[in-house]
Amino acid sequence: MRFSEKWLREWVDPNISTEELAHQLTMAGLEVDAIEPVAAAFESVVVGHVTAVEPHPDADKLRVCRVDVGTAEPLQIVCGAPNVHEGMRAPTALIGARLPGGLKIKPAKLRGVASSGMLCSAKELGLSDAAEGLMPLPKEAPVGTDLREYLGLEDFSIELGLTPNRGDCLGIEGIAREAAVLNRLDLSGPVIEAVAAASDATVEVEVEAAADCPRYIGRVIRGLNPAAPTPLWMQERLRRSGLRSLGPLVDVTNYVLLELGQPMHAFDLDKLSGAIRVRRGRSGEQLELLNGATVEVDPDTLVIADESGPQALAGIMGGEATAVDDNTRNIFLESAFFSPAAIMGRARRYGLHTDSSHRFERGVSPELQRRSTERATALLRAICGGEPGPVVEVSHEEHLPARTPVRLRHSRLERVLGTIIPHEEAATILTRLGIQVTAAEDGWECIPPAFRFDLAIEEDLIEEVGRIFGYDRIPATHMAAELEIRPAPEGRLPDRRLRQLLVARGYQEAITYSFVEPELQRLLDPAQEPIPLANPISADLSVMRTSLWPALVQALQHNVNRQQERVRLFELGLRFRRQGSEILQEKVIGGTICGPAIPEQWGAPNRPVDFFDIKGDVEALVGLTGRSDAWSYVPAAHPALHPGQSARIELNGQPVGWVGALHPRIADALGIAPRVFLFELLAEAVFDAQVPKFREPSRFPALRRDIAVVVDDSVSAADLLSAVRSAAPATLRDLKIFDLYRGEGIDPGRKSIALGLTLQDDSRTLTDADVDAAMDKVVAVLRDQLGALLRQ
Repeated sequence: MRFSEKWLREWVDPNISTEELAHQLTMAGLEVDAIEPVAAAFESVVVGHVTAVEPHPDADKLRVCRVDVGTAEPLQIVCGAPNVHEGMRAPTALIGARLPGGLKIKPAKLRGVASSGMLCSAKELGLSDAAEGLMPLPKEAPVGTDLREYLGLEDFSIELGLTPNRGDCLGIEGIAREAAVLNRLDLSGPVIEAVAAASDATVEVEVEAAADCPRYIGRVIRGLNPAAPTPLWMQERLRRSGLRSLGPLVDVTNYVLLELGQPMHAFDLDKLSGAIRVRRGRSGEQLELLNGATVEVDPDTLVIADESGPQALAGIMGGEATAVDDNTRNIFLESAFFSPAAIMGRARRYGLHTDSSHRFERGVSPELQRRSTERATALLRAICGGEPGPVVEVSHEEHLPARTPVRLRHSRLERVLGTIIPHEEAATILTRLGIQVTAAEDGWECIPPAFRFDLAIEEDLIEEVGRIFGYDRIPATHMAAELEIRPAPEGRLPDRRLRQLLVARGYQEAITYSFVEPELQRLLDPAQEPIPLANPISADLSVMRTSLWPALVQALQHNVNRQQERVRLFELGLRFRRQGSEILQEKVIGGTICGPAIPEQWGAPNRPVDFFDIKGDVEALVGLTGRSDAWSYVPAAHPALHPGQSARIELNGQPVGWVGALHPRIADALGIAPRVFLFELLAEAVFDAQVPKFREPSRFPALRRDIAVVVDDSVSAADLLSAVRSAAPATLRDLKIFDLYRGEGIDPGRKSIALGLTLQDDSRTLTDADVDAAMDKVVAVLRDQLGALLRQ
């Protein structure tokens, strides 16, 4: 919700600054997200009156204007705006004026004609994003008056981030009510009185879906002036609230929406056929909306229809066929209460999110419809004239929200808040919030107002008293309780250990949605059928993730597209897969990297990351378990990974994850240029760690023997090490590969690998004979199992 501070202060004007007001609202639960000036900085711009317009002698598109700015002599200004005309009032920048962007107005000659100033558009003053000629000012605008003063531009737009339960604050009246309660002031908004009917013109209204629309109010207004302009003050209030002016018929309904929080709609009366019917959609019906899209109406969608068919999606958006335009003289003005359940989720179903649906989904007061109709009628008559007919109302009281009394006990209030609030002050707070308060034996009987759908239980009222009283005024107290120290098994790694290790290796943690785009999910995990959401946020977030990769790759792509060359992301979260009729939720840890292996520096050459970089990260991760020997990396194919650069990660022979390069086909489809590498592991496999055990260091010397064996290129290092460990005695303490050689002296298709074996006994000194026997056995096993030859 975005609004003008000056507009709010017309309703209630506490003697506090803008910053204090914002802090006050935030502490009361109406979080202020932004405070911005309503206009860019400029100076020496006044109201000018164009008294004469003549053609430029040397330019067809330029005009030489005489402009009265309240000085002794009018100014001569050369202007190229197409809408400049004699008698016009427009913003005029004087010599020496400074405009947004640092432009300073100086005396100039345009095609040989002197120009002493500048006639300005709204865009040039930072008041609009589009330039459609000069900014017209009302004829009554006082000539020579400073424009900032005339338009009241010393103002701020305040934007609130409201929680879904505070739909009552989606209008100036609701925000002003909160500010008034917080400052112990009274509201002084506009007096809304009934507008007497000037004709007997009506439209028949039938409500077939009474539970979805318990109250519907309509009014015919004939004889409107379609050429009447929207007053500048109303245009400014709309602009400062984030809406642009679209003509008085639309502007008035938008104004009432912002002022009172009641969505309204104006139909062109001459385009309607017969009676208005509020009903559910019918199979096969279509409706062209105001945004140009044509939708097929679902049977459970509430529509406003006439005899020819649907003319609006109720509470969401009107139809193009009955929209008002520049020639509309007669309208049917609609104001209704729609049940939140009837509107909730319907806009998203059609790919929409409108100001009306936003409010109706959260709940609009069922007592606001007649007030808004009278307010809109009065504004339209003041701007466009016209003859209003009588108000037509169809109400079904049995379907309107019931205002159920809620008991608030003194003792409960004190216990929950942890402090004693004087009973008179608590009752005053509740009363100022619009709650009907009646004293009872041990507290109060409270009837919430119609605009507060969120006040249903005793704790809701306690929250209201607490936030208005001020949480900062409630003294801090320490909880007295018997605390339980839960066991922390040594054999289970905490989440933070995994996070800390990856951060230490240059990763950044990502937190992504658990729902992803179906197409991206299919690309990266085609073997798993994703679980669709019944009511997704949007079409591109409509299935539950079966892997962390889709969201991680999307985050990497987002960073790469913003010129981030080196990206290393990880996430620890849940994936969701079907297992029969159940949904299996598994915690997994996944990561993705691309770009240079190390940050750019002078001390080491730059190179891109490769498979072994991310495999090293995985090995460091599983090394935390203390059981590195139990993990293996088996070459295998995965549809999302590059053939020949992917491996299945196994723990004691059981698959627990994958590591490899992103398949080039997928990288091309996503438009990712650098090579991307991925890994994913079942977190439970990493959490299960081996408890360290003390082992007394041997007092006897260790002996190291190095051997070099020649094997086929197809033999992996893992196979080689596994064979050595199977043949070596229990005295083997360390085993490492320290050299790889291909070239002269080695047959093509073969390679030489050098191994270092360290042996040590705990009870005696090993002899050369012991070591020779062990090495002979190792060489024999390597020869028999892998065809290895001892290199001479």
